[in-house]
Amino acid sequence: MPGQLLISDANILIDVNAGGLLRSMFRLKFAFAVPDTLFEEELREHHPNLRYLGLQILELDGETVEYAGRLVQKYAATGAGTNDLLALALAWQEECPLLTGDPRLRGAAEPEEIEVHGTLWLIAQMLDARLIGPKRARQAYDAMRKADRRLPWDEVEEQLQQFE
Repeated sequence: MPGQLLISDANILIDVNAGGLLRSMFRLKFAFAVPDTLFEEELREHHPNLRYLGLQILELDGETVEYAGRLVQKYAATGAGTNDLLALALAWQEECPLLTGDPRLRGAAEPEEIEVHGTLWLIAQMLDARLIGPKRARQAYDAMRKADRRLPWDEVEEQLQQFE
């Protein structure tokens, strides 16, 4: 049974997909969700299988829609995207962590006091749960690099050395 809910932006799911680790991710003891608008606008066309793997599509309630509007005004100058800020608002609504690797969204989450994790944390969770081994993690990261995913590659290497 899934445990803690984690709200994701699109880039985390795209990273994990590029690494071929979606099935392993959804075997973790977490529930994963995205805002309905983000799914429709950024994921449905190229990643419709996410729902079948277990991704929850959640709606923002009225209070959260208002909060999201304030976030968009507050962080528009940073370049944080509206759909990303909807993910932040959903994490606020659900009182749970946000998954993102986007530095602009991370920068918005910090003053909003929302806990944030990224792709490396997610891979570490898969390694800790023994859903993948270090060799598979390295293969996944290599695939992400070939797909031009933006990750802190020095930190990736440190993580891999720690687990190998």
